[in-house]
Amino acid sequence: QVQLVESGGGLVQAGGSLRLSCAASGRTFSSYTMGWFRQAPGKEREFVAAISSSGGNTLHADSVKGRFTISRDNAQNTVYLQMNTLKPEDTAVYYCAASRPTVLTASTFYYDYWGQGTQVTVSS
Repeated sequence: QVQLVESGGGLVQAGGSLRLSCAASGRTFSSYTMGWFRQAPGKEREFVAAISSSGGNTLHADSVKGRFTISRDNAQNTVYLQMNTLKPEDTAVYYCAASRPTVLTASTFYYDYWGQGTQVTVSS
């Protein structure tokens, strides 16, 4: 079992930056593919980015490509989401998730564990 705790959300002006962190419990963190998702009010949860267990491969949604970067530190059991050039449409609750399959995937179906989420609000 993996427990995930997100942090780093907050209020930021458009064009600003935030770095989200997700701390994982358990000794098997390095075996999981990790992902970030977000959910805005009244909308479905959507994929943001994913990273392979080793950190060697990443996948980013087209809507954040070039602005957001996912990374991980397996020694610290932590995955990060660096968010630059934020836009009001990035406002959402951001969730990290852990997936046992080793293939990078944007589908929520394949993620087994979820954090509670952290709010990101971007003002115009």
